[in-house]
Amino acid sequence: MIGIVIFLALAFDFINGFHDTANAIATSVSTRALRPRVAILLAASMNFIGALTFTGVAKTIGGSVADPATLSNGLEIVTATLLAAIAWNLLTWWFGIPSSSSHALIGALAGAVFVGAGADALNMGGFKSIVLALILSPIIAFVVGYIVMTILKWIFGNKSPHSVNKGFRSMQVITAAFQSFTHGTNDAQKAMGIITFALVTAGYQSDMDVQLWVKIAAATAMALGTSIGGWKIIKTMGTKIFKIEPINGFAADASAASVILSATLTHLPISTTHAITSAILGVGSAKRFSAVKWGVAGRIVVTWFITIPICATLAGVIFYILDWIFY
Repeated sequence: MIGIVIFLALAFDFINGFHDTANAIATSVSTRALRPRVAILLAASMNFIGALTFTGVAKTIGGSVADPATLSNGLEIVTATLLAAIAWNLLTWWFGIPSSSSHALIGALAGAVFVGAGADALNMGGFKSIVLALILSPIIAFVVGYIVMTILKWIFGNKSPHSVNKGFRSMQVITAAFQSFTHGTNDAQKAMGIITFALVTAGYQSDMDVQLWVKIAAATAMALGTSIGGWKIIKTMGTKIFKIEPINGFAADASAASVILSATLTHLPISTTHAITSAILGVGSAKRFSAVKWGVAGRIVVTWFITIPICATLAGVIFYILDWIFY
């Protein structure tokens, strides 16, 4: 059973890699700052390095929603959680919707714990703090993106657009690498946290410290997933929200990466998808409010809000099915 859980957690990390690749490289690909293949290899490498750098988010994921040591059916709960999160990620990837893997995982874990162990097993305080971070981070990313783009407009507004974009196209290589690194520092840790959660509930370890082999396995799975790429989401992020120029891409990438790294340093799991999409929306609004395709943005936001309840419900249903089959 623990082998199945580890396989599913790494599968989730792999899918997260190609599902969220677009987040880090969509702007640099759409502005032709990087060729798609080069951008994906850069993202994969920096994701791997970022995934090995921190563990604070993993400990939050593994211990804040529920105490794994108190769950007699923890492996069943984790299995239902991962199956639900994987199903939602694949569905949204198929339709090219940049939904949140973090929302999917947190919602699924809460739903599986609630159904499998009861409301008392759910740590509402920890769950609320995570959800609050998930809600506030896109708002902060929007504001930061708006401010950064406004400052850049003020500085470079009277200069030649051609020379400005040429300079920022080169700078986008740096911000794409930075954003890929921060993505690894936050998103890869979610699989690490779930694996550690499973190891504790199965009695293989007594604390939430992430073992080295778990770090390497999760980092590798995410890097391999990233190397495949998610072209449908790249198209949505890079072209369908508003027409992105190199200066806009630089502003969005720098803003989102700063928000993600700040969350990682405070051990908070946030949605990299939300942070990056919101930063793009903020930058687009600063450029020209009417330039943003708010219909597309609205559909993305709706997906954000429905992810947690849908995944919680789906995980609960899957838990019932697993319980009926095996017990």
